[in-house]
Amino acid sequence: MLQPYRSIPYSDFTQPGPKASYEKALALVTGRFGVHAPLLIGGDRIDTKRTVDSVDPSRPDRIVGTASLASPEQAVAALDAAWTAFPAWSARGAEERAEVIHRVGDLIESRIHEFSAWQTFEAGKNWAEAEADVAEAIDFCRYYAHQALAMAEPLPVHEFPGETNESWLQPLGAGVVIPPWNFPLAILVGMAIGPVAAGNTVVLKPASNTPIVGWGFMEVLAEAGVPPGVVNFLPGAGSEVGDTLVDHPSTRFINFTGSKEVGLRIAERSATVGEGQRWMKRAYMEMGGKDALIVDETADLDAAADDVVRSAFGFQGQKCSACSRLIVVDAVHDELVDKVVERAAALSIGPPEENHPVGPVISAAQHRAIREEIDLGKAEGTLVMGGSDVDRDGGYYIEPTVFVDVDRDARLAQHEIFGPVLSVVRASDFDDALDVANGTEYGLTGGLHSSDETHINRARNEFYVGNLYINRKITGALVGIQPFGGFNMSGSNAKAGGPDYLRLFMEMKTVATRN
Repeated sequence: MLQPYRSIPYSDFTQPGPKASYEKALALVTGRFGVHAPLLIGGDRIDTKRTVDSVDPSRPDRIVGTASLASPEQAVAALDAAWTAFPAWSARGAEERAEVIHRVGDLIESRIHEFSAWQTFEAGKNWAEAEADVAEAIDFCRYYAHQALAMAEPLPVHEFPGETNESWLQPLGAGVVIPPWNFPLAILVGMAIGPVAAGNTVVLKPASNTPIVGWGFMEVLAEAGVPPGVVNFLPGAGSEVGDTLVDHPSTRFINFTGSKEVGLRIAERSATVGEGQRWMKRAYMEMGGKDALIVDETADLDAAADDVVRSAFGFQGQKCSACSRLIVVDAVHDELVDKVVERAAALSIGPPEENHPVGPVISAAQHRAIREEIDLGKAEGTLVMGGSDVDRDGGYYIEPTVFVDVDRDARLAQHEIFGPVLSVVRASDFDDALDVANGTEYGLTGGLHSSDETHINRARNEFYVGNLYINRKITGALVGIQPFGGFNMSGSNAKAGGPDYLRLFMEMKTVATRN
């Protein structure tokens, strides 16, 4: 019997015990720098001549580890291995699969600060952000284990005289999982373990910036008793390995999280039927956001400012749920902006291992892209704070940046920057603010700070996002509590961590027997 599901609590790092535990994990991980992540195809570890270095974004001269890079031919071999493993894995009872998946979560929890420390160095996450990522991965394992049991129950059908009629759900087959770098354990685990809990097998292509965290997950899978070939690990270039996996006629489904541009490209390619293909591929694209937090004249401005800063600059704004637009009604605009700027300016910037609130962005390429957007933004809005690099150990640091006087249709208010950049848009009143909030192609997260019940109820019904937060920050959805997924160009609204997520990777069969 599985333990009842509950979301794992977070540590308080102001306390001596959790602080010492994290410091111990940091030292442990530092001693393991240089680890190598091979390919894993059908249980075989394969080293390739082509490799990629995974570096610490706070000190790019420090190599965290290396990963082998797969070829298109190895991508096909990984799909073959997944299909070879599928019959036996799908034939296991849901109870047995659920126990294995739950055990994966238990094993990750037993090493929670070790996994967190790897993220601190490889992804640039401070202690709280890294631990929250790992905790979410644990929650995904345990929640989906329970959901696998629920999906194994017969589906209700009406009786018919003289017949016995049955309907049930069964797994699809072998699919492809392509997660992003910004939640290198949580999203990677959730995207892979959900289909696997349902009885499918997968080829997992980790993000090139964070393969070492992904390799740690693969080691846990083996320890938990997940059979070879159920999850195949395949680092590689998207233009080679990714395209091969998406295009191949034996791919049954594609589970992607990342940018809108890449997601739309995958969606288009997955709709093409290849020679010998016997199904329409299921493709779930979870993409970006240009998320807004509205503050009206009835709000607690101090609480609102705190939540804006947490939502905009947590993990350097590198979240699809991050607050990148602050929409403020005219009556409180100036006062709230002053409070936001005061709080953002007080954030210390430095290495995540030292647990600064603001660390580096993930890579040199991301750093350049964000700086280009800031430079473009200077022609669209008034820069009231930040916007510059921070020179420390060659790290990819950018100051928290705030623009005001931003037009609702400006690039600053429409384009996903994916960095520590907040654009403030002035609204005349709540009606105008709601119109601004809905005025993008995205619809992922949004928020409202207000004490006006009419405004709150209108936001519940009219603010067009998949996840709406009232009087709190707009990041940090909890598995099983706030199922996560957006509308419009934010993606398929697949609702990760929700009760119907596993259903996406299953199909219904009906059998009628004449008595």
